[in-house]
Amino acid sequence: MIEIHSKYKLSCLPSDNPYLSDGHQPVEVEWTAETTSLEVIGDIPKDLNGVYLRNGHNQIHAPLGKYHPFDGDGMIHGMHFAHGKATYRNRFIRTTGFLAEQAAGESLWPGIIEPRRAVRRGWGSIGAMKDNAGTDVKVHAGRAVAAMSQCSEPYRLDPVTLDTLGPDPSWARALGDRGICSHFQVDEHSQEMMFFNFAERAPYFNYGVVNARNELVHYEPIELPHATWPHDLGMSQHYCVIHDLSMFFDQEGLKKGQHRLKFHRDVPARFGVIPRFGSSRDVKWFEGQPCYILHLANTYEVGDELVMDGAIQTNPVPDLSGLPKDGYARMNALLSMDLQETRMHRWRFNLKTGQTTEEDLDDEVTEFSMISGRYKGRPNRYVYNALMQPNWTLVGLKKYDWLTGNTQRWQAPEGCFVSETPFAPRDGSTEEDDGYLVTFLTNLNTRKGECAIFDARDITRGPICRIVLPGHIPMGAHAGWTPAAALKEPT
Repeated sequence: MIEIHSKYKLSCLPSDNPYLSDGHQPVEVEWTAETTSLEVIGDIPKDLNGVYLRNGHNQIHAPLGKYHPFDGDGMIHGMHFAHGKATYRNRFIRTTGFLAEQAAGESLWPGIIEPRRAVRRGWGSIGAMKDNAGTDVKVHAGRAVAAMSQCSEPYRLDPVTLDTLGPDPSWARALGDRGICSHFQVDEHSQEMMFFNFAERAPYFNYGVVNARNELVHYEPIELPHATWPHDLGMSQHYCVIHDLSMFFDQEGLKKGQHRLKFHRDVPARFGVIPRFGSSRDVKWFEGQPCYILHLANTYEVGDELVMDGAIQTNPVPDLSGLPKDGYARMNALLSMDLQETRMHRWRFNLKTGQTTEEDLDDEVTEFSMISGRYKGRPNRYVYNALMQPNWTLVGLKKYDWLTGNTQRWQAPEGCFVSETPFAPRDGSTEEDDGYLVTFLTNLNTRKGECAIFDARDITRGPICRIVLPGHIPMGAHAGWTPAAALKEPT
């Protein structure tokens, strides 16, 4: 069965914006398609059971001002695997902002670049954007939770049908207008969800915990000296790590309504280690080299140390002086991870001495780290990253083995791009890399997306199975794997 669930008219097209064309070109159709009616190259493993969800920005209306790739309407693409068969769905996240713009037939909110254009109450830490919930998606307490990177309502969805269920009815109102930031963390062992939000007015940062029964059991303001711009949160078995980094808004400019991010090269990065149920007074602060961090791989405890692995950026705001002010070259430069000096890095925070030690783990530009969910917050051996090219394109996969130092890689064919690629354990597996990697491919050669499955133990073989989908899949944001047993709400 292949059916069109709904179809929209995209008034944002045609466009010369590189983030609305080619690999980023949005789609107008919401599909439901079963593999009994799709081309399947290879065999879908029968011991792969669960759901792969990937979020992303899929703009419908002509943008209000210059469009940034973080602005578009949130859309979830999902592949549900069951006993050797699979069903693909893609659905818009029907946020309040999405529904309002559908009713108006046009964009009502500006994006992240030109918040000064806002005339309505907005969402996000800037308080001017549409709540698009288009950055991250994870399953907690049997429901998918989606949010955007500038903080938004915690939107819940059915993880299989992708129906939007609305802001979480149990605790969304308790957060007021702060919401949650993307990169909330779910501990597969305790089933607790740790999250944060941030804003331009005090308290600049809040930290919270939702338990396995989807109850907000902890929510605390964290004292910071100024408005900050964090993106991720470290989570170990007993602690979380708050990021107060060296890239943040110019504080005097903020008072004038200006939103210019600046990299303060003489300001050390600060990392706040907080017990899982701690408060601001319990935070132990560590300093590191000036940097910015988008995404972490893992955080775990070894003796007196907390180890945090992730992709460091030591030049997050590249020199733009030679670039024209008009056009998209400046935006491309700000998003190019090679210019940002992105690479895998390790921080060690000694909880007894208060000292920080750091080391690079790789000199290649890779990002979007994924590990086995069973090892999240615990010592892990394997990490699966995306190979990066300029302009925010993911062109392949790289597997790290921290024990041996060996790596594996797979390069996508020309004109093909991967999505964030989570690890999916094989049913009944006990070893860390005994399972699969699952990703969506954006294929500009055929204009039809694919779902690709890799053997996680040897990604150099390329996909062991490819499922050709009914339509194009634009390049997107974050993704995750949820095993079948975790798709039910707790009783």
